[in-house]
Amino acid sequence: MTTPTRTAALWVPDWPVLAAMATREVPAHVPSATHDGRRVVAVSATARAQGVRRGMRRRRAQECCPELELLDVDDARDAREFEPVALAAETVVAGLEIARPGLLLLPASGASRYHGSAARLAEELVARVAERTGYECQVGVADGILAAVLAARESRVVPPGGSSAYLAPLPASTLLHAAARPDVASRADELVHLLGRLGVRTLGDLVALPAAVVEARFGDLGAWAHRLARGEDLRPPARRRIEPDVAVRTDLDPPAERVDVATFVARRLAEELHDQIVSRSLAAGRLRITARTADGGELERAWRTDGAGGGGLGGLSPARITDRVRWQLEGWLTASSLRRADVPVAPVVHLALTAEEVVAAGAEQPRLWGASSGEDQRAHRALGRVQGILGGDAVLQVALQGGRDARDQVHLVPFGEDVRAPRDPALPWPGRLPRPAPATVLVEPVDVALLDDAGRPVVVDARLAMSAPPAAVRWGVPAGPGGSRQETVRDWAGPWPLAERWWTPAPRRRVHLQVVLADGRGVLLASTAGRWTVEAVYD
Repeated sequence: MTTPTRTAALWVPDWPVLAAMATREVPAHVPSATHDGRRVVAVSATARAQGVRRGMRRRRAQECCPELELLDVDDARDAREFEPVALAAETVVAGLEIARPGLLLLPASGASRYHGSAARLAEELVARVAERTGYECQVGVADGILAAVLAARESRVVPPGGSSAYLAPLPASTLLHAAARPDVASRADELVHLLGRLGVRTLGDLVALPAAVVEARFGDLGAWAHRLARGEDLRPPARRRIEPDVAVRTDLDPPAERVDVATFVARRLAEELHDQIVSRSLAAGRLRITARTADGGELERAWRTDGAGGGGLGGLSPARITDRVRWQLEGWLTASSLRRADVPVAPVVHLALTAEEVVAAGAEQPRLWGASSGEDQRAHRALGRVQGILGGDAVLQVALQGGRDARDQVHLVPFGEDVRAPRDPALPWPGRLPRPAPATVLVEPVDVALLDDAGRPVVVDARLAMSAPPAAVRWGVPAGPGGSRQETVRDWAGPWPLAERWWTPAPRRRVHLQVVLADGRGVLLASTAGRWTVEAVYD
């Protein structure tokens, strides 16, 4: 057994809701909570005092606290707003790891000796974070990651060698606090429920079982849980230096009324940003462009870069950065003119370029084969050249968004643009088609005839009863020999009804049917007012 690493954990309670309140400028005394569309995810202290709890439904939470401010869940916002906290902690300890937004892990052995004791280190971290960010945090120090995280929730310093005794009486559900990723947390939750049914309810009960037996029964996840329960480390905290965003900005005086004038200024900013990144041996994962107009309007667009292997900005040269600024301004001017052609567009008074997700160049080692071996970067540069010639909207990429049928779930965005989907795919979508998703969604649905054994059209009535089992799918209109193509149906599933906007004068009602043809192909059929179409094709 290896000696556990002395670890400090810095925890900011209720971080997701604090980040949302800071972004939305909600006063600290207002009861607030984040909501993912299904239930409450995080709760502020003032809302908790009035009975609001995690997991509550919206209506129940508002019954407990009518003045509750409900805010959206946004993981990217939580991570972005947490960076100042990490930078403040880094002024005390040289290396740290962000386990998740709201939780930092820091190597404590050397830092404790430097500051005199682990308790003094904790005090210094709390004071520095409060001084630089205004947030109150809690710090715990112990042997091993799990013990440190749980100690932080109590603002406690566990003596060296005492982590095993500290963890033993705690419930097995505390293992979830060591899961940094949602998928690991989900698997760990299933393991905890299974252990409870087997009578293993505390971490001490788990440690009492032989490690080999736990691993043989529960696999790698069981070994992970058993090792954490013993107060050991899976690994020491990763010592990664956090780099602040690099930003350049300028005020335009006189304001730029034409795109070409603003683009000329953007070229100088792009060169300055690129020089700063390269001279500091950094790489950025994302570029954010912001423009402000004289009437107070603000334009903002974020672009993903090609990764760390293509230069300081992941292959974004000053010319390519300038192209993106030009596309943003041109798109805004076009949208404004479409809204009202007789109103002149306000001139641009401010431009800013920010390199985000900044890391030291070479922090990521590329693989010999696969996506990071160079092929993707060359393809990205080729597509970037096409965009430079034809414009930013000339190359589109597919993103997944929320929706009920295959067509609604497709969202097209300009290649390289980093935007959130208009509809969150993680939200529940009642009536959504079951898995698996089709491989190809047709640009235009193809009209077909769905026939039964007697050659009659298959009809689905209002009660979802089919007139007869489908036997064949016919493409085209029969107009003599060779005028149509017909495929035999080998298997089918459904039908699944879909009723949208049923409360409007023009509701949208459809029925979907999955069909496997005799040649092995699968197709997704849709019926609207008795008309059958092929919407998508399965592999």
